[in-house]
Amino acid sequence: MMFYPMYFDPTYFLVLIGVVLSLLASGRVKSTFSRYSQVRNSRGLTGAQAAEQVLHTAGIYDVRIEHVRGNLTDHYDPRSKVLRLSDSVYGQTSVAAVGVAAHECGHAIQHAKGYGPLKLRSTLVPVANFGSKLAWPLIIFGLFISGESSRILINAGIIAFLGAVLFQLITLPVEFNASNRAIRMIADSGMMYGEEIKGAKKVLGAAALTYVASAATAILQLLRILILTGGRRRND
Repeated sequence: MMFYPMYFDPTYFLVLIGVVLSLLASGRVKSTFSRYSQVRNSRGLTGAQAAEQVLHTAGIYDVRIEHVRGNLTDHYDPRSKVLRLSDSVYGQTSVAAVGVAAHECGHAIQHAKGYGPLKLRSTLVPVANFGSKLAWPLIIFGLFISGESSRILINAGIIAFLGAVLFQLITLPVEFNASNRAIRMIADSGMMYGEEIKGAKKVLGAAALTYVASAATAILQLLRILILTGGRRRND
């Protein structure tokens, strides 16, 4: 009986690198948030109270603050002007809760001021969703046929995935800017001081790593696609 070795695709290493980066970033944010969730801010402000104070200090009074279930499911919805804070942030008085709440307020401030990268990211949302869902089906189908149609489908898949990559890249300045605004507002308002601010910076810095990991993973995935389809595109 003969045994045929399984085909080994070396580009799997790119996938593995992306998985490792994502796991490391996720572990870092969870451990850092958990650590500073145990540190109560000296003013005893809850995440919701801190968010309200930051928004009002920025002159924003038309954004609602709501409670949403889950852990670290916090987000700002620019369409309805609602800032949603999770169980671990909304009613908690920790340094981590204030930091995350202020970060989400940073997005509300970006929206109010017409921050360019945020506008661009919002525009790219449907493009990214379309690209991430259809890129691989287009590419795989293109690999199973031949001729000009194959090249067109593969290139369409690559272009579609580029939209998803671009979304991840433009997310980086949006998130970093929101965190910088948050820390500045926390410090200027006297909401927290000294070691508390350092703690909030560590929490937001760890959270930023998840976006960096997502962008790196998307780029590695794009590189894998280019490697896998390179020969077919040249031959056609």
